[in-house]
Amino acid sequence: MGGQVDGPADLVGFTVDLTSQEMLRRAQVMAALGPDWDPVDVLRSEEEAYDLLYSGLDAEQQRTYDALVAAGVLPVRGGGRAAA
Repeated sequence: MGGQVDGPADLVGFTVDLTSQEMLRRAQVMAALGPDWDPVDVLRSEEEAYDLLYSGLDAEQQRTYDALVAAGVLPVRGGGRAAA
């Protein structure tokens, strides 16, 4: 039967080097972010957003938050309580 592979001896090895494409992708990402991108500021802003998200919880929401923290789903914030 034509086109049938009989065993490993019939296989042809090849490699693909994606190094240049990966470097191009990274350069394009950095160019898209622009020269004013500050990763530390981005992380700080993200933390502030999470603090705001978990602030002002009512009793039921706080219990849910505490259960998620205890389960390891959410990190502990504000000394074990959601931010006030």
